[in-house]
Amino acid sequence: MSPTDPSDAFVPFGTRLRHAMDTRGPLCVGIDPHASLLRDWGLGDDIAGLERFSGTVVEALADRVAVLKPQSAFYERFGSGGIAVLERTVEDARAAGALVVLDAKRGDIGSTMSAYAETFLSKGAPLFADALTVSPYLGYGSLRPAVDLARESGAGLFVLALTSNPEGAEVQHARGADGRTVGAGILAHLAAENAPEIAGGAPLGSFGAVVGATLGDLSSYDLAVDGPLLAPGIGAQGATPADLPGVFGRSVRNVVPSVSRGVLRHGPDVSALRISAARFAEEVREALREA
Repeated sequence: MSPTDPSDAFVPFGTRLRHAMDTRGPLCVGIDPHASLLRDWGLGDDIAGLERFSGTVVEALADRVAVLKPQSAFYERFGSGGIAVLERTVEDARAAGALVVLDAKRGDIGSTMSAYAETFLSKGAPLFADALTVSPYLGYGSLRPAVDLARESGAGLFVLALTSNPEGAEVQHARGADGRTVGAGILAHLAAENAPEIAGGAPLGSFGAVVGATLGDLSSYDLAVDGPLLAPGIGAQGATPADLPGVFGRSVRNVVPSVSRGVLRHGPDVSALRISAARFAEEVREALREA
C-alpha cells in the first residue's frame, strides 16, 4: 500500500502513517523556506526562489521519507503567489509518495474553524493534506469541526500539546480545577478520539499530538494516546535521535521525529539533501533498535 495511492484514499491517516513509518522509517522533514535559507541556497527571497526551493526538496525526498511538512507561514508571506506554490508543493509531494502534514497551527471557533477545516481537510480542496497541525487553546472542543472532517476524509490532526518553546509552559503546564495540566488534558482527549479506530483494529489512530523532542523526561505525562507523536526539535534545535527513547519512553515507536534545518542546510544539492535525510533516518532507526 503506497501512503498516497488513490485506491487507499479513505484508509485512515493513522493506518497510512503506520505503513509509511514501517516501510520508509518514521522521519519527517520540514519544508521551511525562510529568507535566510533561500539566501543560503543562492535563491531570491521571491516567488521564483520559493518555487525552486520547494521543488528541489520534493524532488530530493518525497519518494523516500515518510512525511514532508511544509510550513504554511513561509508561503503565505508571499500572498496568492506563495499559496499557489504551496498548493503545488503539497500535490507534488503526495503524488511522489510522501504523506504531507501541513504545518499551519490553525485554531478558532465555530464557522471559522469549520472554514479552516474545509481549506485543509476537505477532499478536493486545493490545499488538502494528509494531516494538519492545529491549536487547541480556545478549548479542545473548538477543534470539533476539524476532528469530524478529518475523520470523514481519512485525514489526521496533530494537536499542540507539549511544545518545546519556553513560552508554551505557562499554558500547557497550567493546572485546571481537577489538578490535571492542560497538556495532560489534551493528551487524554486525543486518546479518546483514537479509541474507535483502535477498537476497529487500526494499528495507529489518526489524531496525534505535537510533543517537543527537546523537553527531556516526560514520564509524568501519559503519552500513550494510540496516535502519532510529532516531535519537532531534532537537529538545529538541539535534540538528537538518541534522545527520543528518554523523552518518549514506551511511546517512542509512535514518534514521528521532525527535522528541518538539519537537512535543508545541505541544499540545493539533491544528493546532499538525500544523504542528510538518510543519515537522520538511520540514526532514528538505531535509537529505536536500542529502545
